[in-house]
Amino acid sequence: MTAFLSLSIFLSCATLSLVDSAGESFAAVEAVIPEWHPFAAGVACFSGKTVKPKLEFRALRIELASPEMRIVVKGGASGAGTDTLSTKVSSFVRNNELIAGINAVPFDILSAEEGRPIRNIGIVISGGQLIAPANPNYDALVIYNNGRAGVVNQAVIHSTENIENAVGGFYQILADGDPTERAFTRKERHPRSTAGVSANGERLYLLVIDGRRSDSIGSTEEETALLLRALGSWDGINLDGGGSSALALRYTDGNVRAANTPIHNGIPGMERAVAGCIGISLSRER
Repeated sequence: MTAFLSLSIFLSCATLSLVDSAGESFAAVEAVIPEWHPFAAGVACFSGKTVKPKLEFRALRIELASPEMRIVVKGGASGAGTDTLSTKVSSFVRNNELIAGINAVPFDILSAEEGRPIRNIGIVISGGQLIAPANPNYDALVIYNNGRAGVVNQAVIHSTENIENAVGGFYQILADGDPTERAFTRKERHPRSTAGVSANGERLYLLVIDGRRSDSIGSTEEETALLLRALGSWDGINLDGGGSSALALRYTDGNVRAANTPIHNGIPGMERAVAGCIGISLSRER
């Protein structure tokens, strides 16, 4: 049997109260001290909010070396032939028997409708196979064959050699523990989906920050970078955000839904259909 049939064994803290609440409150992103809670084998979760600015966020910390861990990347839903079809993050998690997932790659069509032909604007490598080509204007999160992760510019990815998975995003916002020069200059506030990597590349952090509502106004790139650093990241990348931002989790009752408040077309709770996503699987033959 597969481990998916007994996921409830691993989802020890995927309770509604833990991931649905805003969590502990902090004065500012620089003051955040994460209190990680076990979520699954090799995965911990943390929810929090800041007072100035008003932000609500949810994060996962993933131990890439955990023997149960599998990182799963898709360019969207599988269509006829070579087509990639739009999918909500919650559907991505549900249909691929994952425990969690987040949106990643920018794309060309904005809609809440799933199953539409869609184009990834950036690289997608899944299980060592190139699904979508690199966009040299942007950066990417890469999971190497040795199990470690890194953030690189897509222009340096010339083949899939030594790469197990990769998803393009927008720009690196945290480098060597400090916000990048670009991050200091960008003052726009948006919902954010981001990924961070520890200094040794052995931990992956997935973070979603809500925005465009009174309880959570969205973060700047600098604030996002500082929050990634507070969580434990050394390098970090800004993934596709705005109305696309969604972190979906599988709950102890087996149901899958967004843990944050997506806001497609300005409607809180409405999830957008997106393209490339990255997720976490504990499925394996036993």
